[in-house]
Amino acid sequence: MSDLASLSLFCATPEQVVESRRRTWPAWGGILNENQYYERYARLDQMEHADESKMITWVLAPRHDPTTIDFKCSCETYRRKGLVKYPGENEAREALYYGIAAVYVPPSNRGKKYGLHMMRLLHWVLAPHANLPQFPKEWGAPPEAQQSSGALFSILFTSIGEGFYRASGPGGKKDGGWEARSVISVTWEVPEIPIEKAEDPARWVWLHHEDMNEFWSKDVQFIKNSLATATEVGFMPHTKNPVAIVAPLPDGGVGSFHITRKLWGAEKAINMHQWGVKLLDDERSDCPTYATWSVDVQRPGSPSLVITRICAMEETFPALLAKLQEVARKSKIFDIEIWGLPRGLERVAVSTGGRHFEGKQGLLLPCIKWYGDGGTADIEWRFIEKFCLSC
Repeated sequence: MSDLASLSLFCATPEQVVESRRRTWPAWGGILNENQYYERYARLDQMEHADESKMITWVLAPRHDPTTIDFKCSCETYRRKGLVKYPGENEAREALYYGIAAVYVPPSNRGKKYGLHMMRLLHWVLAPHANLPQFPKEWGAPPEAQQSSGALFSILFTSIGEGFYRASGPGGKKDGGWEARSVISVTWEVPEIPIEKAEDPARWVWLHHEDMNEFWSKDVQFIKNSLATATEVGFMPHTKNPVAIVAPLPDGGVGSFHITRKLWGAEKAINMHQWGVKLLDDERSDCPTYATWSVDVQRPGSPSLVITRICAMEETFPALLAKLQEVARKSKIFDIEIWGLPRGLERVAVSTGGRHFEGKQGLLLPCIKWYGDGGTADIEWRFIEKFCLSC
């Protein structure tokens, strides 16, 4: 039996979960000390996006000792709700997908293909086996799924480039894994004094934490309608004739958990009470105007207002940006980042002082794997924004 065949993917025991987090803290803890890092995880585990076994930690471990804390590497998956729209259909259907996060190989195990093998096996606990190629004999037996493995697609976001994940396919070939999509990222420096006179504040409503669930429910309907009509303002298609169009959804705690995750350990330093804003008089428009955000205090340097969801037209974007700058300024935040900006807003974003980055070489690269009929290259992924990040 080869070394890889002697290993398989297992749902982590509580002790292995603790060990996985102990390993990742030095790399990903940011400003948090070790206890704060564990406490944040404990809080997030109880939140709606992760509860009821929606979040699972997986480990690559020996078949003869699956509960060892000396496992090779680990990752996390989040069971989530999305949408799929097929050509010729009038409405989008609900679809199960998984978000993948916290893929980590300790330095002592790198260069041995453990991470690659873990990700190849991961498909076999996420997707229906009937939708996958034949399991390679040299890998031994397939891993056992611990829950309904009926995903139509899975997504992840990587800072190490596309190559590793593209090579992590479910068969023995050197491809067939997750494929990258290009995104636009724009950042702004927030002026200490407003440059333009503010619009009538009565036209806008701020969203507080208790407003977010209702907001996300309405946003889900907007996303459904957008897929049903195959329109999205400023959307640039990835392929001319897609096999399907897919989109993640922000409800069920998915869009809101970023608030807690990003602010943990710095609540006293950041005085923030609003987590979204929307324009009141265009709610019946085909493209309403709104945005949501979190505050990233974990990165080096000053905190940033990170936009997790945005919807606007060219004519309403400048006013929306002014509101984002207003809320950032009040909390002494002087950087704003929009990642996944719709292409129709690219020109106006730059004209308002935004610094533009585009392509597949950014700090965070979105990748998708399709498990339905057809190939991943022929799948259109819409609403690639930070609300759907799993970490």
